[in-house]
Amino acid sequence: MSIEDQSVIDVIGVTSYGTVVLTISNHLEWCESSLFLLQEKINRYLAFIESGEIYSAYPNAKGKNVEITVVCKHKPSSEALQFLEQCTRIINAAGFGFRHEVHI
Repeated sequence: MSIEDQSVIDVIGVTSYGTVVLTISNHLEWCESSLFLLQEKINRYLAFIESGEIYSAYPNAKGKNVEITVVCKHKPSSEALQFLEQCTRIINAAGFGFRHEVHI
């Protein structure tokens, strides 16, 4: 799965501290088109969570905190960092966690 497959949740699981983590895998270089794909994928994940679809697809999520994590192959550009910071603020305000990490 990857950022290019907008119709699926890439990875879902529960951490040792009980948070349900939905992971987006981003292998693309940072550019305008990859930021658009990421935005669309994040929106899909939020719809999955907010609609309650998460509970039918992954019943273990009931009663747990939810976090979206973006795993990147490339270090984010300054524009991408601004976008990710904005995502963090908006998604945290909606009651969910959000973070990103780089795995080269």
